[in-house]
Amino acid sequence: MVVSKADIFKGLQTDLLRLQGLKSVNNCELNNFLGPIASAFPNHSFPLGVIHELISHRQEEVAATSGFVTVLLSMIMGASGTSIWISASRNVFPIALKAFGVDPDRFIFIDLKKEKDVVWAMDEALKCGAVSAVVGEIGEIDFKTSRRLQLGVEHSGVTGFIVRKASRNIGTIASVSRWKISSLPSEKSDRLPGIGFPKWKVELSKIRNGKPGTWDVKWFDGKFFPTHVPIDTLVASDQWHKKKTG
Repeated sequence: MVVSKADIFKGLQTDLLRLQGLKSVNNCELNNFLGPIASAFPNHSFPLGVIHELISHRQEEVAATSGFVTVLLSMIMGASGTSIWISASRNVFPIALKAFGVDPDRFIFIDLKKEKDVVWAMDEALKCGAVSAVVGEIGEIDFKTSRRLQLGVEHSGVTGFIVRKASRNIGTIASVSRWKISSLPSEKSDRLPGIGFPKWKVELSKIRNGKPGTWDVKWFDGKFFPTHVPIDTLVASDQWHKKKTG
């Protein structure tokens, strides 16, 4: 059997990612959940067992980031996983997690008084292989500390999210990715009541072995879609599918 150069290259890339400790979501359905963003990741698969960094400068960006992270957690946790959310000034409202397909009782919320305690608690939590992911809301973190967190997840396989709020020094840290999430006006449907479906500007400025990019996306029925797709088109398609399969 003749092996093409493309197949050889893909095999080498897979071996390299494995040697670097990068795990990924291999389920096609879960990768499809990422919509247009999936093309940024190596092998089109969201990296697991690593540290992801998300930057927020303003309060509205903090809220958008919390929603976006919750969406990612819903993918990572699946039907039975548990995550830990650690903060000295928590912004996420537990009941609101249901809007993104996650029950709040599947989270362990740890509220502390000092950021240094948040870092310590996150370091310990990331070593626990029984949880799916750990979120830590931290303003300042240096490279040495982030490297310690990254080494921890490489052993446990837990996925970590560092949500940096109003940080004064955005330097380089040992993360696989760096994100910035901004809110866009929600989009209502003529077919459904409510305030509308969430939309975000997703900026991925760094991704190891991947392709950084920027996307305007909306969240509908457990998936990301480009904002140019009309929400009523998605609603009509979803209702047709449920009717056909129901």
